[in-house]
Amino acid sequence: MAHHPAALYNETHQSRTKAPSSYESLLGDSIERAFGSGIQDLDALVNYLNTTGPSGPNGQAWTAESYQQEMARLAA
Repeated sequence: MAHHPAALYNETHQSRTKAPSSYESLLGDSIERAFGSGIQDLDALVNYLNTTGPSGPNGQAWTAESYQQEMARLAA
């Protein structure tokens, strides 16, 4: 069964339950800049975040483990 493109609508933020916090926005922006600069692996991303910010949870330095835990928490 073929679908007409106009019949398929994807709301940009359909899975959001609330607007992002300022921390979430800063973190997302920093991650986007890291990817935009060519960073492609977790260790390099963690180093980038530790250099540019924002800080990890509770003001701690990011680690691969804390990054993965924070992404899981934010996705829940």
